[in-house]
Amino acid sequence: MKLTRRRVLGVLAGSAAAIGVPPVWLSRMKTYSGPISDHFDGLHFIDPDGSPPKSLGEVLRWQFGRRAQRAVWPEWAASPFSDRPPPRVEGSRVRFSFVGHASWLIQTAGVNILVDPVWSERASPFSFAGPKRHNDPGIAFDALPKIDVVLVSHGHYDHLDVTTLSKLAAKFAPRVITPLGNDVTMREADAAIKAEAYDWRDRVELVSGLVVTLVPTRHWSARSLFDRNKALWASFVLETPAGKLYLVCDSGYGDGKHFRRVAEAHGPLRLAILPIGAYEPRWFMQDQHMNPVDAVMALADCGAEQALAHHHGTFQLTDEAIDAPALALAEALDAAKVPREKFAVLKPGQVFEI
Repeated sequence: MKLTRRRVLGVLAGSAAAIGVPPVWLSRMKTYSGPISDHFDGLHFIDPDGSPPKSLGEVLRWQFGRRAQRAVWPEWAASPFSDRPPPRVEGSRVRFSFVGHASWLIQTAGVNILVDPVWSERASPFSFAGPKRHNDPGIAFDALPKIDVVLVSHGHYDHLDVTTLSKLAAKFAPRVITPLGNDVTMREADAAIKAEAYDWRDRVELVSGLVVTLVPTRHWSARSLFDRNKALWASFVLETPAGKLYLVCDSGYGDGKHFRRVAEAHGPLRLAILPIGAYEPRWFMQDQHMNPVDAVMALADCGAEQALAHHHGTFQLTDEAIDAPALALAEALDAAKVPREKFAVLKPGQVFEI
């Protein structure tokens, strides 16, 4: 394979979305500075129950040695759905609209919340290379209701999209709740982004009766070769009038400890949003991304009444086929004797309500 400059940039951009490895010249950025804790050593964040990110050598081994194993996605896989959300959802109802990949609109208690919003064409530091959308966002940007709050889980490009955050800031000026250090990235890109940074286990009141808590998750964060784990990553527990929602934007499974701890500290959970995609090859991805079998075990561990699947079908970050996560989830649920309707797979633009 001829390694042209464009080919190398494309590979690094693809790695950036999945594991945070863009070129060296994008790494000259400010990073978090704060007090040492049990998960921050003064320079890097650490998950005592997690695994370190893969080395650059392992990244290159995966990227340049995988072509025969990588499934070919269709150029375009349009969803038959497109949502036009109401201005507000009041009371104890919760309305979930799947935007695509890990992006959601959650409406409840009169508040509109976006999770990891990505409306850009690519999940990449480049406009010309890196993972490209295979379907439109399930809600057109101009069809969004007024956004009050944005939750951003970590700094990888398929979750923290500064272009989308800037557009949201200009149109709605929402609060942006994010783990420590990601606020630095946002403000460096656009000072108008109203970023608020919090640590694991911090509890943040959004309005009366609506509270979000940042909880540890088995992942990591980076936007360059030289800022690995210099910003924190997290999942969210959202307390609503309908019960507690567990929003897992990106996570490996490990031994399930992270999920069981959330159940112990925050249960009972009404619903969990769990990732099921971007998991092949397992030798590379298992520490940071769950496969569908892992996701079914995570559902059992956290004890949620209902689950929604995400992190699949929009950006090809890894090697599995576009429909593999949904098919494998059905098999995993059947094997675990869990009703398939308990763990729903939506397409962009579909809506689920409790």
